[in-house]
Amino acid sequence: MIIYNVTTKVATELSFQWLQWMKEEQIPAIMATGLFREYRISRLLEQDDEEGPTYVVQFLADSPEEYNRFVTQHQQALRQRAYAIFGDGFVAFNTVMEVI
Repeated sequence: MIIYNVTTKVATELSFQWLQWMKEEQIPAIMATGLFREYRISRLLEQDDEEGPTYVVQFLADSPEEYNRFVTQHQQALRQRAYAIFGDGFVAFNTVMEVI
């Protein structure tokens, strides 16, 4: 199993709107690709939230092939949606893990 992990630091003034958008639009759009079986969204604790909260969304894929298909067919367009709406109001980075 593959975990596609997206960590995002969101500006304080955008955090409520961003979280609502993730739950109502972005996560459903990612799940609609059919390439992930489930997801989890969390807020990091014990972080300096002075500039805004940090969230982690993990998407679970059954295989590296499904994750790679997401990257080649969907990731860029979905990422662009976020920048079109929130501009530079967030910073995100991705990691990929294999469940052992």
